[in-house]
Amino acid sequence: MKDLKFPINFVFNITTFSNDFTATDANGNTVAYVKQKMFKLKEDISIFENESKAKVNFKIKADKWIDFSTAYSITDNNTGKELGKVARKGWRSIWKASYELIDQHQKLQYHIKEENAWVKVFDGLLGEIPILNLFTGYLFNPTYIVTDLKNEGIVRLKKQPSFTGRKFEISKIKETDADDDQRILLGLMMMILLERRRG
Repeated sequence: MKDLKFPINFVFNITTFSNDFTATDANGNTVAYVKQKMFKLKEDISIFENESKAKVNFKIKADKWIDFSTAYSITDNNTGKELGKVARKGWRSIWKASYELIDQHQKLQYHIKEENAWVKVFDGLLGEIPILNLFTGYLFNPTYIVTDLKNEGIVRLKKQPSFTGRKFEISKIKETDADDDQRILLGLMMMILLERRRG
């Protein structure tokens, strides 16, 4: 996943039992096909080159059993090298999604934060009302921002309006190098799998 052309779009599959999606770039080219193994006590994510699933480029696995502060290791499947980690920030994530992106040297590099927690609250409330719950995918769409250690925005991920809530767009705010782009994208892939499951 080098020379990424933003915006990047994630489109989740609604015709499979897996938690899976395809990532495409600004030109419509497939960047990755992401699939989460079902019924696992530990998260196990495979990032394939494309929908054919012929080649696994990256793996993301939980460092420990599922809890509120699990870290997820990102590994290059071709070299076996760890590229970094994405870690959910414990109890802080219950109210407002908060993650940390760790680089290959085990140092904090970026923060990933939900921009407005009230969006999720209103989405949950309206989702309980018959008929109106059909429109929550159009009315309430959470946005997540990746910031550096100076709290400057780097990348924004936004859920796109749709009935099924299956489309997300990642746009670039500030230029970074190719390795960072790749690490950020992989971290966002793991984060959105977790957040989408939470609702």
